[in-house]
Amino acid sequence: MKSLRSLLRFVLVVGLLPFVTAAEKKTPAKKAPNPAYAQITDVAGLPRVLLLGDSISIGYTLPTRARLAGKANVHRPAENCSDSGTGVRTLDKWLGAGKWDVIHFNFGLHDVKYLDEKGALVSPEKGKQVASVAEYEKNLRALVASLKQTGAKLIFATTTQVPAGSAGRVEHDEIRYNAAAIRVMNENGVAVDDVHRFVAARQDTIQLPKNVHFTKDGYEQLADTVVASIAPLLPAAKL
Repeated sequence: MKSLRSLLRFVLVVGLLPFVTAAEKKTPAKKAPNPAYAQITDVAGLPRVLLLGDSISIGYTLPTRARLAGKANVHRPAENCSDSGTGVRTLDKWLGAGKWDVIHFNFGLHDVKYLDEKGALVSPEKGKQVASVAEYEKNLRALVASLKQTGAKLIFATTTQVPAGSAGRVEHDEIRYNAAAIRVMNENGVAVDDVHRFVAARQDTIQLPKNVHFTKDGYEQLADTVVASIAPLLPAAKL
């Protein structure tokens, strides 16, 4: 009888093995969280800086934080801030309840992209642009109005280049959007960090080909211009 029970257990285990193996194969490996999303603990007495933006800002978050170590607490949301419409809907969550001294923000690259019904990047003739220039300008005005209520010093970073061959976007389309953005910022007295102009002088060496993203060194260099725009606006530390 004991032998029969052992045999039945063996048959059951062997029979389930293919299903267990299949389940293991279907479970994707967990992707390590982006270190730029790590939420920091403030150093008391240092001014607080908030970076808002898409994957370009994610790329320069860590080097910006490193350059301002001991001078400012540099935060960012633990997510891609995406397009300006998402910014309008989500800004209150990103701002939280704390006081900000400087807010450096950008929206643009996600506004110019073309998507199909499923949200996939497609060529312009096969999809719809996330936001027209007029919609983008309207969203920026709403964002600036809300950001000004924080009392923080504001800096808008111009949208970086859309090179030829970039998926779901039209080369140079960011220029039209930057023109609208700069108009909004000038009318509202918001400082402009002209990252677009910075990239223009070195695009071939710091931006990936046929891609809106940058090399590791490119993000390091972007951090230089970001820090240069933030540092003069920082209040004195109260250590």
